[in-house]
Amino acid sequence: MHVYDCRTEVAMRTGVSHATDALRAGHLVVFPTDTVYGIGANAFGPQAVGTLLAAKQRGADKPASVLVADLATAEALVRSLRPEARRLAEEFWPGALSLVLPAAPSLAWNLGNTCGTVMVRMPNNPIALALLRSAGPLAQSSANPTGRPPATTLEQATIQLGESVHTYLDGGSTGNTPSTIVDLTAAAPAVLREGAVPHAAVNEVLHSD
Repeated sequence: MHVYDCRTEVAMRTGVSHATDALRAGHLVVFPTDTVYGIGANAFGPQAVGTLLAAKQRGADKPASVLVADLATAEALVRSLRPEARRLAEEFWPGALSLVLPAAPSLAWNLGNTCGTVMVRMPNNPIALALLRSAGPLAQSSANPTGRPPATTLEQATIQLGESVHTYLDGGSTGNTPSTIVDLTAAAPAVLREGAVPHAAVNEVLHSD
């Protein structure tokens, strides 16, 4: 288990470099986001994603979501980005809004039983964004075993996940409100979970045209 304090620019670059190497080797990394701490794996490594789900103590019926560094990366992961999805991303990214979209059928990945969809988000956290720019899209979930409270500090994450994670990036305390989830796979967009972005704010953007 390797821990890097990333609360200065120089330290962050060092930690992100080591975390990127760990991810490319198929290991798990814990890092802060703008919501809670996340646990991430190489999105295109089926074995790595399986290790992530095992650390979460859950099966493929609860698939991982994907974090991206920018909208262009998200577009490459989905079959198409409908206008409503683009408006939401441009309004709330980087930020605490997750979008469920049809996955690009050509992608060689296995996030779990996604039924042909992928949930994507661009987090508003400098450490997370630096890691995503360095390592590419990450399969991720909150840094806690299923059924336990999400970690908002590195200490909470290490206590809950321990040696199952190769590298931990410490960014101090995070928030404790999850992202809002919007499903854009059906004809009518639907808010599946209200989190940090209010339902009313989502509806305002969806009906802005």
